[in-house]
Amino acid sequence: MSGLLRRLFAPRWKHPDPEVRRQAVARLDPARDDQRRALEQLALDPDPGVREAALAHLEDPERLLDLCREGDAPPELRRHLVALLAGRHGQHDLPTRIALVERLEDPELLNELALQGDNLQLRLAALARLEAEEDLIRQACDNGIAAVRHAAAARVESEAGLSRLAHEARRDRQVARKARERLNRLRADAASLAAARERREALLETLEQHAGSPWEPLYAGRFRHLMREWTKFEDLPDARQERRYQDACLRCRKVIGDHEAQEHARDADHRQRESADQTREALIEALEESLEGLHQGDRLTDQDIASLRAHKRLLATRWQALSDHHLADEALRERYDRALAAYEGIVQARVRLDERAEAIEQALADGDDKRLEALVEACGWPQGLAPAPLLQRARQRLAAEPPRDDGDLDARLSRFVEELDQLERLLESGAFKGASRLHQRLRQQADQLPQAPLQPHQARLKRLAARLAELRDWRGFVAGPKRDQLCLAIEGLADTPPPTEAELDRRHRQLVKEWKALGDAAANREQSARFRAASDRIHERLAPWRERQLAERQRNLEAREALCEQLETLLEQPAHEADPDALREIRDRSREQWRRFAPVPREEAETIGRRFGRIRHDLQALIDRRAREIAEAKRDMIEQTRELLARDMPASKRADQAKALQRRWRELGRAPKGEEQALWREFRSLCDDIFASREAARDDQVQRNRARLDAMQALIDRLDSWHPSHSREASVLDEAVREATALEPLPSGRRSEGMRRRWSGIVRVRRERLARLSLAEEAERWQAIRPLLNAHLQADARRLAGGPVEEVALPDGLALPSALRDAHERRNAARRGGADDAVEERLARLRAHLSLLAGGRVNQRDDPLRLAIQVERLNDSLGQQTSRAEELHQILADLLATGPMPEGLWEREVGELDRMLESLAELPPP
Repeated sequence: MSGLLRRLFAPRWKHPDPEVRRQAVARLDPARDDQRRALEQLALDPDPGVREAALAHLEDPERLLDLCREGDAPPELRRHLVALLAGRHGQHDLPTRIALVERLEDPELLNELALQGDNLQLRLAALARLEAEEDLIRQACDNGIAAVRHAAAARVESEAGLSRLAHEARRDRQVARKARERLNRLRADAASLAAARERREALLETLEQHAGSPWEPLYAGRFRHLMREWTKFEDLPDARQERRYQDACLRCRKVIGDHEAQEHARDADHRQRESADQTREALIEALEESLEGLHQGDRLTDQDIASLRAHKRLLATRWQALSDHHLADEALRERYDRALAAYEGIVQARVRLDERAEAIEQALADGDDKRLEALVEACGWPQGLAPAPLLQRARQRLAAEPPRDDGDLDARLSRFVEELDQLERLLESGAFKGASRLHQRLRQQADQLPQAPLQPHQARLKRLAARLAELRDWRGFVAGPKRDQLCLAIEGLADTPPPTEAELDRRHRQLVKEWKALGDAAANREQSARFRAASDRIHERLAPWRERQLAERQRNLEAREALCEQLETLLEQPAHEADPDALREIRDRSREQWRRFAPVPREEAETIGRRFGRIRHDLQALIDRRAREIAEAKRDMIEQTRELLARDMPASKRADQAKALQRRWRELGRAPKGEEQALWREFRSLCDDIFASREAARDDQVQRNRARLDAMQALIDRLDSWHPSHSREASVLDEAVREATALEPLPSGRRSEGMRRRWSGIVRVRRERLARLSLAEEAERWQAIRPLLNAHLQADARRLAGGPVEEVALPDGLALPSALRDAHERRNAARRGGADDAVEERLARLRAHLSLLAGGRVNQRDDPLRLAIQVERLNDSLGQQTSRAEELHQILADLLATGPMPEGLWEREVGELDRMLESLAELPPP
């Protein structure tokens, strides 16, 4: 019951019946808030009629916008809102409506407002709120205002959108044209960007290939050239290309840095080699001086032999240490071998003398000169070497004469004085060993010299002997604590050895060396025994380690022998085209392996070292020989390049041959170090001249091409501005065509293609205009002879009416071409022949032919004539090309010659003929 009451007493605008609600709308006042809200509810009513009636009373667009935002707005609400904002309904001012449009976000409403707005600013405001390209294309194609269309088209950026505008904007040709222009620019930019990207990719691939190639003289120059080419690109690389470029640059710089490091290493090795050679030379000179000193002395004592042996061991140790790093050259090795041979000869002679010493003493005691002579000869004492005391006594006994004569006394005394001076210098410098040895020799000489001449020098000898004794005491004073310290040190080393055997051996050798360096200064049995006992304990501890070292030395020796065999095999069969760089690498690697296989047994070190030295010498000779061959080949290439530069040929072809020579240059390898750079500078200078001439030729060609393009552009502009007014001006077009033909071929490129297309279009248009001018002139000529034709028609009418035959004369001042003059004569002759039944057929044929020529429609009855005429025109065109003007001239001549013409027939056809001639006389706009 309550629901029924609510329905009875509810407002009529809430009535269930839509018709009642629609009628109630008229009673609602939108000025009152409650009734306005009711109208707003009715604007969303399910019934369309109620919605339309309610919306007719609502004119507040802002409130309607709120209703649209609250939910699904009905189409009537949206149409009414568009009508209010577009200005078709309501009295809202333009700024208010524009402000509301600027707040809209509904693309559909914005599209409708842009299409239906009553003001340009309103439409532009709606267009500014549109973002979708589809909406912009719709506005550019369908909007009724050109400014809106252009503004919408200007915001279309994509290639697909511009393509759609170019095809769909039929309403505005300017929009379509600009869209095509922007599309062409976009595609051209995309093509240019793609081409630049391809060039950048090609440059990246070249740079990466260059980074993977080995070093050669052009490596750094090519790398710098590729870097310059990279910086010349106007577009920016993407992240991947930039990363590839940086990685390739790093690899290139690493190759260059590695080469520079190798060069520095070679220079350092060369300096070390020179230093080693200087050290070797100093060692050999010292040994040679020691040997020479033995030859210059009077006697050869045990101390001299011991000193010589110690000197030789030291020299051999240092020589071997230097040879492990750098082999000596052949000259130094020969000097070293000669010095060693002299040393061996002296040592072996002393050994033979020691073996026969007792027998010689016995022979001297027994006075057996024969046996004494055999023993002295068996000793094989070297010629010129100072004799040992025993040997000197034996020789004096055998000579049976005083050892010296009086004539030699002055020389001996003078040498004695010189050696006294040398002894004094040695004492001043503190050289105890040399001074002690020289003092002993001076004492022996003093015993052999006469006392009278020696008396002035005895005091000096005693004084120097006292200084020598003082130096010996001082050495003993210093050496005593040093010996105690060395004994304690070696005993501590024996009791608490270091953790490694190598360190133990090194420190033991150092202590032994320092002990031996003291010589006999402050020497005593107890300290010597202590030192020797501790040293023996260390030797026992190091015995297993030394065995391992010996085994390792043996393995190193075997490895060195294997290395020598490999190199000897290589040298026995060298390749004729062996690359010096590969041989240099083999040499360097073999040197590294040689150093790695160290140490070797001492007794074999010198032999294997000499063998490796000879191999390296032969290998270096092979490298030098191949390098000289390469240098000679590169000199020949330089001469070829010089001849190529002087040869008369195209610059591009010369540059290609120069590139081929550069490839051959790289394939050859390197010449000797000093010559390679000089050869390369000369070769590069010639190649630079060749490439410079190519660049100059290219610049000249570019200038010629530019001048040709400019001339072609000027010709195109001149012909474009030329508009012929008479057919006689065809010679101007022919002359322009000849000029264009003389400018061909144009350089390839987009500009040339555009010029060709524009030129072809202009020539085609001008030829068509000249053809139309020829047709118009023919039609005008027909109008000029129209009085003559009328005279013929009147004469024909009188003749067909049974009158006399009349001859129509040419009017005065009328100049006719030969074809029309012949047609005039034929017309008079046809009149004399009387009526002709074929006149109508000929006239119909001429009408059909003229209709085809004018481009008009042919009557259905004339279809057979049209086909026949087309076949004849096709057959005529096979033999020669006939212009439309010539064809029209022939038609008019035939029309003038056709007669006698019945008046009715002519009246029936003349209108159609005049119409077609008027269409042919119409000229196109210039």
